Amino acid sequence: MTNSARRLAQQLLLISSPQEKAAAVLLLEPASLSIDPAELIEEPANLPGRPLKPVLVHPGQLKHRAVGTREGRGALIHALTHIEANAVNLALDVIWRFPGMPERFYRDWLKVAQEEALHFQLLAGHLAGIGYEYGDLPAHDGLWEMAEKTRGDLLARLALVPRTLEARGLDASLPIRNKLISVGDKKGADILDIILRDEIGHVAIGNHWYRHLCTLRELDPVSTYANLAKAYGARKLSGPFNMEARRAAGFDEAELAQLCA
Repeated sequence: MTNSARRLAQQLLLISSPQEKAAAVLLLEPASLSIDPAELIEEPANLPGRPLKPVLVHPGQLKHRAVGTREGRGALIHALTHIEANAVNLALDVIWRFPGMPERFYRDWLKVAQEEALHFQLLAGHLAGIGYEYGDLPAHDGLWEMAEKTRGDLLARLALVPRTLEARGLDASLPIRNKLISVGDKKGADILDIILRDEIGHVAIGNHWYRHLCTLRELDPVSTYANLAKAYGARKLSGPFNMEARRAAGFDEAELAQLCA
């Protein structure tokens, strides 16, 4: 097997089983992998590798169930598991797809991929304890749809995936955690605590490299974000926002003011 981190990331992205993919990502030893930022890697067909299930539907087709029922809690944990499966794919994709960045960029996203893989395993295991398997319920494809839209521009990818869609998880984490606590699911709440801690770091990585590119291109980060959100059809975010977590993840006051405007 290759020891090129970027080629290996693409190979892992092609694995269709999310369980096998997560396990393989966690077996990586990043320090032993070489990185060639200049290498141009051809895109194969059928990226990312995916299982036949879950069936992907429009978000409006997903049923909302009360979290106090087994079905409702299963649906909630299944949705979170699906998000983490996508997050593994997103981290792997950014490693192989975009050349020309400093070596630290690729090592940062290797770290993100491994943490997302752990999140997936934790949630999939908890889901099994409720009586479901990942794929038993339908899911939507919003995260990967934005990845497809931004496949040709790393600045847009960083602005609209880690800094927008994944940052949304910072806002949602505490309300979801409180729901789980309210129905006695302490194990699920503990997993959410781990995910929030790690996701702050992931969004911070997105913020760091977004600003790095803005500096190189002599762009204002705040106005550039607004322009990219409009150009790529990103949905306008609405509160409440987890300002403490967003500040910890590197959003500055001008960005937070724009968010709340």
